[in-house]
Order: sequence, then structure tokens, then C-alpha cells
Amino acid sequence: MVQKLKSPAVFFFTGALLIFALVQFLIETGRLNAYWQTILFWGAAMTMVSLGLNLIYGFNGQFSLGQFGFYALGAYTSADITWRWVRGDPSGLVVVIGGSILALLFMWGVASFLKRFYGVSVFTEFVFHAFATVAGFAIAVKYLRPLLGPAVYSFIQSLPEPVGRQIVFFLALLGGTAIAGIVSFLFGIPVLTLGSDYLGIATLGFTIIVKVLLDNSDTILPFPEMKGARGMVGIPKWTTWPWVFVCFMFVVLFMRNLLHSSVGRAIVSIKEDERAAALMGIDVARTKILAFVVGSVFAGLAGGIRAHDQGFLHPTMFGFLPSFNPLIIVVFGGLGSMTGTIITGFFWVFLLEGVLRLVLPTGFENWRYVIYPLVLLLLMLLRPQGLMGRYEIPFLRQTYPPVRKAAEAKA
Repeated sequence: MVQKLKSPAVFFFTGALLIFALVQFLIETGRLNAYWQTILFWGAAMTMVSLGLNLIYGFNGQFSLGQFGFYALGAYTSADITWRWVRGDPSGLVVVIGGSILALLFMWGVASFLKRFYGVSVFTEFVFHAFATVAGFAIAVKYLRPLLGPAVYSFIQSLPEPVGRQIVFFLALLGGTAIAGIVSFLFGIPVLTLGSDYLGIATLGFTIIVKVLLDNSDTILPFPEMKGARGMVGIPKWTTWPWVFVCFMFVVLFMRNLLHSSVGRAIVSIKEDERAAALMGIDVARTKILAFVVGSVFAGLAGGIRAHDQGFLHPTMFGFLPSFNPLIIVVFGGLGSMTGTIITGFFWVFLLEGVLRLVLPTGFENWRYVIYPLVLLLLMLLRPQGLMGRYEIPFLRQTYPPVRKAAEAKA
């Protein structure tokens, strides 16, 4: 019993609950004002995005600059769902959720069908999955929206208002993550065959494409409510500390358990030696796509949290320069260290958007963009392996059985 109480899991969950209770207390008593509350939520969102990149780059070895593209997709998708809902339009909710379910079912059918053939090219696989995705969302727009929209809206409206709001918010976050995951899967099929440097350029190109599409979302895309380069306003501010905490813990626990599983060992083995992993029977292509999709899903979830905290979205938030922030955080914290990413993700936002804004004299706030590169440069010179290296707190650290003792016991 005493040993169980001393286990790393008990310490981790006890500490997490204490942090949750402390922050909730500070918010309810007004001691954590709206500014620092926004900084805290922003830090959690940025850490989730960076954890996803760490899974792709730090653990799987795939250099990606596309995280902010999926972050933007999650943010705008979930924001569009709730924006329409509060104005009496359930079409966003029905199309995104229904279309995602149909698309995933069709893609599963396509994957099962293609398994029957040997040597299917990447282009063929991409075309079949893209067609399945388009078919799923086309059916959702054509048939599900008129059939299910009024019924879904009436049912949720019949519930108490706080309950209905939480259900819609949950489905909006789910829709944002689903779109980020589906797009990352389609994008990953052809792109992940590229080498690491070329993959970085291709994923950066994806982020730029998403930014350009968002700039013209009211003209090229059929979403006038997003208002293109003018920015989307009127997003309900439904992000609360319990939602931030639950989403953050979900990302941490899911990633930790994934890395501790046999799939996680396959993900790490590809980074160590891709050819050796293939010789050991690991499906390298599918393992790469899995890590890429999971990391992108984390980014999509963070986008939904951020959109409903700020109540406003603008394409410049997901542009070229901000897209480097997750990479800086991951390298700053230490490649392949969840602990380092978590510490650095919060530290990054608290330093850049919190402390430096308050410390610097009025009118000199932009000097923080000079100070933080100097901090980063000093750290890279003094500690090139990152702030935490590969250190993990005991709960996140993977423990293996003592090989020598096990062998001696068998003998």
C-alpha cells in the first residue's frame, strides 16, 4: 500500500489535481486576472501544439514545419461550428461531424480494399483516399445537413442551456481535431515519402497554403463568416480552465501511453535507424503517418481551445514567422523530452507575451523579439541538447524490466 502511494503516477495525478484546484481558486477569487488567464490558456495551447511536433520530430525524426497549418485548421473549423450554432445554424456541426465520420468510414474501406493488392503506388493511394474524403463530406452537405440539422438543433436546444453549450463546444473541438487529422493523413501519404529536409520545406509550404486560403476564405472558399484577411469575429468565448486542463491532460496522457506502447517503440526506432526498423518488420510508412496524424490532431485541438479563448481569429496568427514557434519550443526544451516541451511551452508564452510586455517600458514592447533570440542563442551555446536534454519526470519516463536480473532468474 505504501509502495503504491509512492508510485510516480500517484505523485503526478496528485500534483496535477492540486494545480487544477489552485488555478480554479485563483480564477474564482479574481486573483488571476483576465490577462494572466489568457497567458495561461495560450501557454497550454502552445504546449499542446509543441508536444505534437515533438512526437513528429523529436521522437519520430520527421522534420515538420506544418504544425501551425493544422493548428489553424482546428481553430477555424471549431470556431465556424460554434459561430454558426449561436446564430441558429447547425449546418457546421452536422457537416463537420457527419462528414468526418463518413470520410473515415470510406477511407477505412479504401484502405481495406487496397490491402488486397501488392505494390500500390503512393499516388494511387492518395487519389483513392482523397476521393473517399470528398465523397464523405459531399454526402454530409447534400443529405445529412437537411435531414439531421433541424433534429440535432431541436434536441440540443431542448437541453438546459449550460449542458447544451458544453455539448456543442465538445463537438466543435472534436470537429476541429477531426479535420486536422483527416487533412494531415491525406497530406502525409505523399509527403512523408520525402527525406527530412524536403519534408520540412513541403510542410512549410502547407502552412503557407493554409494561410493564403484563410486570407481569401470569404472569396475563394464558401465561408463569408470568416471574413478573410479582415479576421473572424464573434466567436463565442467558451474556453474555460476545466476545458483547458482536461484537453491538456488528454494530450499528455495519450502521448505518454502511445510512446510507452509497442507502437511508440516503433515510432522511436524509425528515428534511430529507419532501415533497421524496416528490416525488423516495422511498417515505416504507416508508422510515420500515424505519428504525423496524432501530432496534427494535438495541434487541431489546441487551435479550438485558442479560438474560443480569444473570440477572434486572424490569418496572421498562423503565418510564416509564428509557425516556427513550436519548433523553437521543442528544440529549446530538448528533442525527445515531453518534460522539456511542457516546461518550455509555458515558459515561452509567459516570457514573451507576459513578463517582457510588462517589464519593458511602454513603446518598447517589440524589443522582446530581440531579447528572446538572445536568450535562445545563449542556451544553444551553453546547452545545445536543450534545457532538459532527454530528461523525463518519473511518470513520463519509460521504464524497462532489469534485463540482467530477469536473465539470471530464468537461468
